[in-house]
Amino acid sequence: MAESFKFELVSPERLLVSQDVEAVIIPGTEGEMTVMANHAPLMTTIKPGVVTVKPASGAEERYVVFGGFADVTPEACTLLAESAVAVKDIDRDDLARRIQDAREDVADAKNDEARTKAEQFLSQLATLEDAV
Repeated sequence: MAESFKFELVSPERLLVSQDVEAVIIPGTEGEMTVMANHAPLMTTIKPGVVTVKPASGAEERYVVFGGFADVTPEACTLLAESAVAVKDIDRDDLARRIQDAREDVADAKNDEARTKAEQFLSQLATLEDAV
């Protein structure tokens, strides 16, 4: 059995998770990463995606996040999400609305940099839609 550590997933609306876990898989902007006990300290940004939580006791849980930051220490991991919801509670209409908004952002982009950023976000949302 793997060593456990404290994990918290916080959104502006509420604290979604606060428990001891064996591992957390986070969609970092530089790539997906698995955090376990005694991980080297780091702070990273996260992209829209699915966070997988493997509790010390109980079944695996998944949460959809829309950006934010992860703060990792050897004893804990805190994920501050711009928006987060349990996959089982996902509102597919809300996700479809976000995708439509992202498509409009691509179409309305004023320059190449803005268009590239909007296209990346749209791609992340489409990948997320496939994941849930």
